[in-house]
Amino acid sequence: LFVDAEAPADQMKLPELLAPLEAELLALGFARLGSRVEKPKLTRETLSYDYGHSAEKVFATCYLSRRGAPRVYFLTVTESGEFALTANHRRLAREQPGRYFSGWLEDRSLARIFKAHQRRAASLGAAAGRFDAPGRLELARRWFRGPGRVELRLQNLYGLLWTLGSLGMVGAVFLGRR
Repeated sequence: LFVDAEAPADQMKLPELLAPLEAELLALGFARLGSRVEKPKLTRETLSYDYGHSAEKVFATCYLSRRGAPRVYFLTVTESGEFALTANHRRLAREQPGRYFSGWLEDRSLARIFKAHQRRAASLGAAAGRFDAPGRLELARRWFRGPGRVELRLQNLYGLLWTLGSLGMVGAVFLGRR
């Protein structure tokens, strides 16, 4: 997975669909950090727009899903290196003690999701790290080298199983004709 900075905060070109999410984040005290690009193997890149809340030690990231839906998630890393991730959309909800927690709340205000994230992150320990653009970029790289790597594989598992099942059925039709 390739992850790199795309534009600094003052040059970030936010899509119109993400403007309402940005307005809510700014009202919650987040500041623009910039945008970054994520390019997994065998798929197109995703532009992510990052925000930081240095007082609360939380990052927020907005992006458009593959279908164009506006998405946001909050991310915190603790002093012990645990990740806490809370999203406003359906995603894998997993917990690995000592490594990370990820969850989601759908159809709730960002303020409510942010509060839920803060409670969960606080239960894991004190937040740590740099809450600026380079700190967020490094955290993204750490996420994809660690717990995010597993999540990407699990997200694509069902597609792989459907593909293999379909190939098996097509193969059965051709082999059954003999």
